[in-house]
Amino acid sequence: MKAKAKLIASFKIWIVIYPALTLFLYLFKEPLSTMPLHMRTLLMTVTLVPLIVFIGVPFVDSVIRILSRKKS
Repeated sequence: MKAKAKLIASFKIWIVIYPALTLFLYLFKEPLSTMPLHMRTLLMTVTLVPLIVFIGVPFVDSVIRILSRKKS
């Protein structure tokens, strides 16, 4: 993968990860605060990684595809 493609992929992933993590922590701050760090991390990764991989990034890809068609 070329550097430009890696940069674009990392940006798309960041666009999904940042709001997903922020929302997750906002919604579950209280229940997570009583858990040990390793359990919080496990719960967050088990929940967020599939969400990001199967829903978030494909959604961003489709939005980019739609916007690039409108520009053409």
